[in-house]
Amino acid sequence: MTYPIRGACQCGGVTYQLLAPPKMVVACHCKECQKLSTSAFSITAMVDAKDLVFQGEMKDWSRLADSGNTSAAKFCPTCGNRIYHYDPNHPEAIKLKPSNLENTRIIEPTLHVWTREKQDWYQIPEGVKQFEGQP
Repeated sequence: MTYPIRGACQCGGVTYQLLAPPKMVVACHCKECQKLSTSAFSITAMVDAKDLVFQGEMKDWSRLADSGNTSAAKFCPTCGNRIYHYDPNHPEAIKLKPSNLENTRIIEPTLHVWTREKQDWYQIPEGVKQFEGQP
């Protein structure tokens, strides 16, 4: 894979470049991520903030997570496409929503979390690490 990889929201109002490979790619099966993705799980690429360059206006949204921490998100105010999540106490750690990358070959989860809430019909591939809750 050659970096940088470009990404954009659905309308193109927010664009970005991912400058380096993610540390890991996680599939989260919690009910909140199912709502977010309107699918069986949400995919997140864990990256350092220094490895991303953004252009365009983004809006903020946040909620209180089960852990008691704040789960904050940045999204495009025009099309509503979620760009990334972060913990305001650790803004250097970005949870990028990588499905909006031009090249999505990096989207292969190496970890599945909140599997106790996963859809029964989805089978996690053999040999992939998984946790019933948040590790």
